[in-house]
Amino acid sequence: MGLQARALVSAKWLSNMVQSNLVGPRLRLLDTSWYLPMMNRDAQKEFKRGHIPGASFFDIDACSDRNSKFDHMLPTEQFFADYVGALGIGGDSHVVVYDASDFGLFSCTRVWWMFRLFGHAQVSVLNGGFRDWLKGGYPVSGASARPEAARFTASMNRSWVKSFEDISDNIETQRFQVVDVRPRERFRGLEPEPRDGIQPGHIPGSKCMPFLEFLDDDGMMLSPERLRKFFEESNVDLSQPISGTCGSGVTACHMVLAAHLCGAPDASVYDGSWYEWFAKAPPEHVVSEADRERRG
Repeated sequence: MGLQARALVSAKWLSNMVQSNLVGPRLRLLDTSWYLPMMNRDAQKEFKRGHIPGASFFDIDACSDRNSKFDHMLPTEQFFADYVGALGIGGDSHVVVYDASDFGLFSCTRVWWMFRLFGHAQVSVLNGGFRDWLKGGYPVSGASARPEAARFTASMNRSWVKSFEDISDNIETQRFQVVDVRPRERFRGLEPEPRDGIQPGHIPGSKCMPFLEFLDDDGMMLSPERLRKFFEESNVDLSQPISGTCGSGVTACHMVLAAHLCGAPDASVYDGSWYEWFAKAPPEHVVSEADRERRG
């Protein structure tokens, strides 16, 4: 498959794979659904009720650094290797990820990015997600897939991850562009964050490209032509280094996927994103229009 075919697969293509009984060691399906607490959805319970036949559940919170006080920060290479190996994923497995959000694509891009980050290029996103799968009338199963464990070796590309210190230094050095994919009003500081104790606003110098604007009305990724136009209109140069941020490092990966589809495969992610930034940054590095309005 070519570059874009590896990144996105259609429900029709995946249905043919499922109907041909090709789900197995060479093709693994992962339901990577994850929701904010305010969404009042239980991803694992929903998975047990119904998912794409042969899929296993990938828990973003479980496959993370459990010692961090910030949500679902990246695990170690060995932890990731052990976790996905237990799901039957080996070095030669083609992994297809999806989620069941109402948006079409929500959390699955995070897992797509994680596989690539840890050195596994054979990973695809189901374009339109479970939403498009259901729309197409394809089969749904409540049966649990119990794949035989496989050996997976992980090697992290550390240039694809940014730390708090990297983002802090970049305010002065401007070595890379920072793209925030949260909704515009949260970016501006005018609407609340979905987690208690966190105020809205943005990192100095960052640009806003809301993740939903990478999708069309059917929850599908925009075409590369439309994505390039979105980057251009947002004053983001695809020929220069880019790092994505969001609330906690999940939907930032929509930007990474979009850049990949546009031929810029090396965009990075600020793993701690806004929740870490708000907790650690000095007040002058939390930019908010609401604060300016209060100050008059």
